[in-house]
Amino acid sequence: MSATSFRLSSTVLGTPDPRALASFYRELLGWELRVDRPEWVVLRPVDGASGLSFQLEDGHVPPSWPAGPGEQQMQAHLDIAVDDLAAGVERAMSLGARLASYQPQDDVRVLLDPAGHPFCLFAPAH
Repeated sequence: MSATSFRLSSTVLGTPDPRALASFYRELLGWELRVDRPEWVVLRPVDGASGLSFQLEDGHVPPSWPAGPGEQQMQAHLDIAVDDLAAGVERAMSLGARLASYQPQDDVRVLLDPAGHPFCLFAPAH
């Protein structure tokens, strides 16, 4: 019997508009469009590593950040490294992200993508 191997292919984000959210991340990350359908869009980095997919969810409810009692909680978020934190925040906001009102760390910025998913930008320590 041969062992089955597993490889993470993609992280999937639900959204009412897969193409629009994919466009945001495509511009932000510089990744390639691999699948483009109204209900399913896939982005991958040039090196072919695991990417992001965007799935149509008509009833999408953006998570609250931070979530309070009874509010939609964040199930996962993306951590995105940038060379310059201030420039990264400015670029993300120019593409449609919003700065979250709650910022738990001085060296990380929490933003909300156009569909309301929280993601973090950080500059790795050198």
